[in-house]
Amino acid sequence: MLQERLLQILERKNHWAWPWFAEGRIPLPRLKPHFQQEWEAYVRDFPILLARVLGHRPPQDVCGMLAANIYEEQTGGISGAASHPELFLRMMEGCGYPRADFAQVQLLPGARAYREFLDQASWGKPWVVGAAVLTLFVEGSANERSELAALAEKPQTDAEIEESIRRHPLVRIQKLDPKFLELQRVHKKVEGGHRRDAWDAVLGNAGGHEEAVAAALERALQLWLAYRDDVAQACGIAR
Repeated sequence: MLQERLLQILERKNHWAWPWFAEGRIPLPRLKPHFQQEWEAYVRDFPILLARVLGHRPPQDVCGMLAANIYEEQTGGISGAASHPELFLRMMEGCGYPRADFAQVQLLPGARAYREFLDQASWGKPWVVGAAVLTLFVEGSANERSELAALAEKPQTDAEIEESIRRHPLVRIQKLDPKFLELQRVHKKVEGGHRRDAWDAVLGNAGGHEEAVAAALERALQLWLAYRDDVAQACGIAR
């Protein structure tokens, strides 16, 4: 079953250095390369990557899903916030990083290879491969299985979202003001529907392309792990 194969790949999206970030072992000044590489590799241009897939003219229901996702990512029009790249930069300002530090970021070799793959997947055909890489892998995590199960039960309440924000390492350990984590709030409020729609779009249109979709996610995983190796080194983390 394709969904099970893809979930097993996503469950391996778990880098050895992640506890250093999740447990707040690194002071904020040393975290800047982590955020800079995220910004340059995919955060700033994610709506553009999605728009390339939309340009391949998938079925109309998928066009609607992608268009809604692009609209939210680029404008914040569904959540009533701001564009997601803008919310990311506001979070960076809360961390003490000037916006100028994200203007001319040079990608590390692993991040460059990962971004080149995202470019290839978003430009390439069949569209369902690019959609799977972007909406399932890039937006997904090692916790995808449990998060999908939780979405099937009920959406998080505002109180539950705020509690999760208070538990975020940037707030709990780095003492960042929770107001700067609006991007995380927006993700929790609107991304649930996008996740379900993304899975439906890929699984409902992958017929005849199952091997290509699975191979693309496996390739994305290997490049992502190498990219995270470079980030760990840049942040001074030794394996």
